[in-house]
Amino acid sequence: MSVVTIGLDLAKTVFQVHGVDKAGHTVLRRKLSRGDLVAFFKKQPQRLVGMEACSSAHHWGRLLVELGHTVRLIPPQYVKPFVKRNKTDAADAEAICEAVARPNMRFVPIKTKQQQAILALHRVRSLLVRQRTATINALRGLLGEYGIIAGKGVRQLATLSERLVSADETVVPSEAQQALRCLFQHIEELSEKLKDMELRIVAWHKADPVSQRLASAPGVGPITASAIVAAVGDGKQFKSSRHFAAWLGLTPRIKASGGKEKIGRISKGGDRYLRTLLIHGARAVVGTTFRKDVAPRPWLTALVARRPTNVAATAVAHKTARSLWAMLTREELYRRHSAQLMAA
Repeated sequence: MSVVTIGLDLAKTVFQVHGVDKAGHTVLRRKLSRGDLVAFFKKQPQRLVGMEACSSAHHWGRLLVELGHTVRLIPPQYVKPFVKRNKTDAADAEAICEAVARPNMRFVPIKTKQQQAILALHRVRSLLVRQRTATINALRGLLGEYGIIAGKGVRQLATLSERLVSADETVVPSEAQQALRCLFQHIEELSEKLKDMELRIVAWHKADPVSQRLASAPGVGPITASAIVAAVGDGKQFKSSRHFAAWLGLTPRIKASGGKEKIGRISKGGDRYLRTLLIHGARAVVGTTFRKDVAPRPWLTALVARRPTNVAATAVAHKTARSLWAMLTREELYRRHSAQLMAA
């Protein structure tokens, strides 16, 4: 019997293929090398191909779509329940093949090369930020061993550098000074690379009308707007703004049993990078309630009055995420509340 649905377990060199017919019976099991994969699918008629959403899934998805196949990417956590027993490539391919045929399964849209290119800039930027933070912490720890300290923040590095230069060998031995200067130089190099990545992201943001439209929302700048456009696309894969907020991990966990429902903290699922950007932007919005030169927002002032600052920032991030989804799907600019316009 002919193959109708194919489950493809991706790997670096050896791929596992599992195919079933219309009745769901297994009719194909095969291992393929990386060089044989495209040739195999070229010989196949148009099929439904399921794959786990991983680092190389979008690349293979685009290739198979060009060959005429229908490709569906499934989040790995949704495939796991279909694995029957042992964790093997063959079992994974079979589980993918079964999961992709489920009518209520959720899928991940295949990203374009341009989307992945912008996300690559964001991933490199995030890596540079982490490396610089780790280097600064190491530098502060080593300087603290010699009694040289300064306030928090990157701007205080100049003060630390001046105090190291003014310290003689009786305070900081020459060997330690050489090592610490190496860290200062490394931080400067990371800062230059980080600045270059951000300039590239901002340049793309200025050339993309969708990203510019999202940046009209409070607490959303070029970094956040470009990241959302690259990661989400048009946003139509989400049924509603709440689904989008839940995908970002900004909705609370719900435990319900026996008619009793308990609402807990936010799930922190989905894309951590996007959630972090939204919450940082929301903290900036919440911070305006403590400034006298900014027109007050009654709803935000009331929220900060009855909730801790971090809780209020998370709530604002949730509200912003839902607004961004509406702006994406409706192709609109941010619409401020009438009360805000009157206050302004």
